[in-house]
Amino acid sequence: MNIDASLLMQAARAAAGGQQYPAGTLYLVPTPIGNLADVSLRCLHVLALVDAVACEDTRVSGQLLHHLGLHKPLLSLHQHNEQSASAALVARLQAGERIAYVSDAGTPAVSDPGAVLVAAVARAGLRVMPLPGPSAVVTALSAAGDARAQGFAFAGFLPPKGQERRTRLQALLGSAQSQVLFEAPHRIANLLDLLAELAPAQTLSVCRELTKQFETVHTGPAADMPAWLAADAQRERGEFVLVLHAEPPQAVAEALPPEVARMLERLMQELPLKQAVQIATDLSGLPRNSLYEAGLQMKKAAEA
Repeated sequence: MNIDASLLMQAARAAAGGQQYPAGTLYLVPTPIGNLADVSLRCLHVLALVDAVACEDTRVSGQLLHHLGLHKPLLSLHQHNEQSASAALVARLQAGERIAYVSDAGTPAVSDPGAVLVAAVARAGLRVMPLPGPSAVVTALSAAGDARAQGFAFAGFLPPKGQERRTRLQALLGSAQSQVLFEAPHRIANLLDLLAELAPAQTLSVCRELTKQFETVHTGPAADMPAWLAADAQRERGEFVLVLHAEPPQAVAEALPPEVARMLERLMQELPLKQAVQIATDLSGLPRNSLYEAGLQMKKAAEA
């Protein structure tokens, strides 16, 4: 991709307007999640302005800066050195430098390194300035079209295998919120099989390679997803974001086994909602989220 760096920088400076970018500040700069055209003018302006760029992988960020016609000192900060690297960056900020932090793709400190750095900078009484920009989570949510959702929750990556993986997934099902997950290509088939087993009727959006050449967004019942994935070997390649669509509270309550619904209703007559739900969860083995949403629906019905 050929970029006229000088024209881009002129546009970036013009778009920056009168906003101030003070020294001694950490700038959190989102980078494209696939399509380089998604880089913002403000991102370009800040990257051109800072004294150094801290990054998850100097090779990845070096290539991005090269494409943008920028040359900046690169400082490594990743999940294995974040504590020690954060201390060094705080010292540089205290000396009056402007430093940007970028992850390999998307918004820093969201399922990527950066949160430890942000906390260290805040403890030191220094300023953190976040820039809006590309996010796989928000991009997937917008494509899922989950109109019934009462907000969303970001679950990130599930445990890779075993009972812990199954238990964590069960806890996400039946929520009145959209649930957003990340998954690696070598585990996507296993995850779709689990969802088909545990929640076959729940609507699911599988987003693959967002913003890239082979971007795919497929929405349907979880029961249909294993067959859809197996129909084309190419579908198992790339990066995945999944959106578990929300279940309306009424549907959650109606889906409970009758004996569990009666037990929860009886517990709620004697105990606060949270305590009743916890006991019902322990006794029934059903997901806490589902029981909590069902309890809320029962409470509203009783008060109506």
